[in-house]
Amino acid sequence: MGERTDLVKRDKTHPETTRRIPKVRPLVDIYECDNEILLHADMPGVKKEDIAIDIDNGKLHLSGVRGIKAEGAANWVEFGDVEYVRSFSVPQTIDLEKINAELKDGVLRLHLPKSEAAKPRQIEIKAA
Repeated sequence: MGERTDLVKRDKTHPETTRRIPKVRPLVDIYECDNEILLHADMPGVKKEDIAIDIDNGKLHLSGVRGIKAEGAANWVEFGDVEYVRSFSVPQTIDLEKINAELKDGVLRLHLPKSEAAKPRQIEIKAA
């Protein structure tokens, strides 16, 4: 019985290792319309409170963490904790005040509306 407890005890000369969460790039589709740029990012299992969206100096940064609560002893693990990270350059013509995002079925939809000056417009020709 003493041998078994010796196997369970952690030797102080071997520090406990911490598991790092892998960082991956989410798959993204980007669509440009007349009024906006629409970005779809695949982030399965991420809750909206675990997503950060930042725009600074023409750079859009997306990140989200998926944490899986494990029950019992893991015999095989392929689907675990992960951090999704992706960055893009965005045009200065985006109206930062009107940006909105929604999360549904593991897909983040980010609406980046264009400012009025950036939208295409028809020029009327006047008769002389």
